Amino acid sequence: MDDSKHDTSIKPVLAVSEGIGKTANIEGAKAKEVHNAELYAALQETKINVWSKESRTLYLAIFTAFLCACANGYDGSLLTGIVAMKQFQEVFHSGTTGPIVSVLFSLYTVGSIVGAPFAAMVSDKLGRRKTMFVGGIIIIIGTTIIASSSTTAQFVVGRFILGLGIATMTVSAPAYAMEISPPHWRGRATGFYNCGWFGGSIPAAAIVFGTEKIQSHWAWRIPLILQAFACVIVMFTIWFIPESPRWLIANGKTDEALEFLAKYHGNGDPNSRLVRLEIEEMKENIRIDGIDKRPWDYRPIFLTHNGRWRFAQVIMISIFGQFSGNGLGYFNATIFENIGVKEVSAQLGYNLLNSVLSAVGALSAVAFTDRMPRRPVLIYGTFACAVALALNSGLSAALDSQGENIQSSYAKGALASYFLFNIVFSFTYTPLQGVIPAEALETTMRAKGLAASAVIVNIVGFINQFAGPIGLQNIGYKYIYVFVGWDVVETVIWYFFGVESQGRTLEQLEWVYDQPNPVKASQKIDKVIVQADGKVTEKVVEDGA
Repeated sequence: MDDSKHDTSIKPVLAVSEGIGKTANIEGAKAKEVHNAELYAALQETKINVWSKESRTLYLAIFTAFLCACANGYDGSLLTGIVAMKQFQEVFHSGTTGPIVSVLFSLYTVGSIVGAPFAAMVSDKLGRRKTMFVGGIIIIIGTTIIASSSTTAQFVVGRFILGLGIATMTVSAPAYAMEISPPHWRGRATGFYNCGWFGGSIPAAAIVFGTEKIQSHWAWRIPLILQAFACVIVMFTIWFIPESPRWLIANGKTDEALEFLAKYHGNGDPNSRLVRLEIEEMKENIRIDGIDKRPWDYRPIFLTHNGRWRFAQVIMISIFGQFSGNGLGYFNATIFENIGVKEVSAQLGYNLLNSVLSAVGALSAVAFTDRMPRRPVLIYGTFACAVALALNSGLSAALDSQGENIQSSYAKGALASYFLFNIVFSFTYTPLQGVIPAEALETTMRAKGLAASAVIVNIVGFINQFAGPIGLQNIGYKYIYVFVGWDVVETVIWYFFGVESQGRTLEQLEWVYDQPNPVKASQKIDKVIVQADGKVTEKVVEDGA
């Protein structure tokens, strides 16, 4: 057997030499500020070939996780269009707002809330890949029940089962995308995963827009059937991608984890500086007797300083990512009607356009996620969301006062400000909704924490889906005022409690969360000296420090 496959052959990682900056005098040298000197040095010395066979396998793995989010995002544009169809109303007589619509939307969310804790157990027991497969099976069952339904009761049962399957997939998939990625790909990989929301919502909006012209019940049945399409692909591709190295180490399979890291992060070299750094940190920080082996033990999340700060990040991104006004998107048809767009085909067309514009905002952010600090984006982006919604609600108030004689300029302004809000929100939150929870949680609590995040997300989603139709029915555009004020509150909370996680390995974040003030510690930077050939020769420390 090849000795390189044994972790005992791995040389110890070299720490960056500390000094007062003398090597800066070497010709071609320059100083650079980084979040962690050791990681930056390792990345400088380990250049991954982005078009190698191994990298292409990682892209397939990340794409597989992305498809899990597509299955979830598909639902985001699905029912808002379907309930507007007269073909659907002929069968279910639900209306477009009110309690029946609330039930149709929200039972999906209830299923996700119930399924998330069990999804965490399956993910920790079977691994990230097999859990995605299990989720696909459940989704197909739920889709079959919904698409064949002719009563509200059957439709609601199918929605509940569908929610169970989505929870199973979306607890495992972001953890998988995060854990397999090299440190400098992590933000883009996990951010891209969460953009799967648009990978589902845009096709859903387009499909509903197209099938609305079918003069039979297939107009709404076809979009429901196609909700299982992404899951079928996932169930096929998971057999061609590797398991998470962090899950392998947590389950005592260190040799397999080292093989993964050498193959996919080290260009085949188990002694590359990046592989040595990662395997050493993983072995030091990932316990084989961690809480992932105790299915219902959530105590370390709540009873330790480290755990509470980690989970605070999860709570903030989970709540704010669902309750910043984006939940209004479930009811775009009603919002468009409130600002003067009355025709169903026009509402569906604007719904599709909104999804496309939001996707542009999200994908633009993904491209910069590994270079942009997380904390400033969340602070300034959330405040910009409040401003955009304030513009929309102000113009909507003016439209309301105009009665039947609506001025088109006001209507266009209200529509543009609503689109602007969705672009800004998507840039700010969509990638980071996947990144922040997975980064904040250490390996043995990641599945449990993501399950808890899913429960929080779906509880807030349930409030959005249940309260939204009732609020819009009773107070119309004034419902948006709630989110204007709340987004300002969110901005303040991010400023005081948001921990910066960009620029460090997942294991290096352990030090940050162990500090008395993790917010301050997370903004600590190292100054390094980089030579002309890219090699880091020194970490600069104050004289006498």
